[in-house]
Amino acid sequence: MMTIRIVNGPNLALLGTREPGIYGNETLDDIVRAASRHAAGLGVAVDHIQSDVEGELVRAIGASRTTCAGLIINPAAYTHTSVALRDAISACGLPCVEVHLSNTHRREPFRHQSLTVPVCIGQIMGFGGHGYLLALDALVHHLKETGKKG
Repeated sequence: MMTIRIVNGPNLALLGTREPGIYGNETLDDIVRAASRHAAGLGVAVDHIQSDVEGELVRAIGASRTTCAGLIINPAAYTHTSVALRDAISACGLPCVEVHLSNTHRREPFRHQSLTVPVCIGQIMGFGGHGYLLALDALVHHLKETGKKG
């Protein structure tokens, strides 16, 4: 079975209580459970990692090369600062979709720039936890269209 790795960056473990006006009331566990159910309906499995540590995220992305067909990443604050995550996504060679719970373009100007999206096949933002389901649909569609089995 094809596996999609979901990579979540710093502070996302605080979802549900962290600024619910911006990020909603869903917890990260709620989002991962919904994504896992949705993935099963698409005939794929989900593997998930969350870390506040940039190096752990880089390592997980690199390890995905041999175990996963694609990536979904919410780099969180690292979106705007991490050349290391950008390079890890590029180096792993897997198709990747970037997800953000909020629409970063409607927020502070420093959030408008993503260092990671140029090495992703697409970006979904502003739909809360549902964005992960949209990302799964898009990534699985992409993998089927390109003939990649994982």
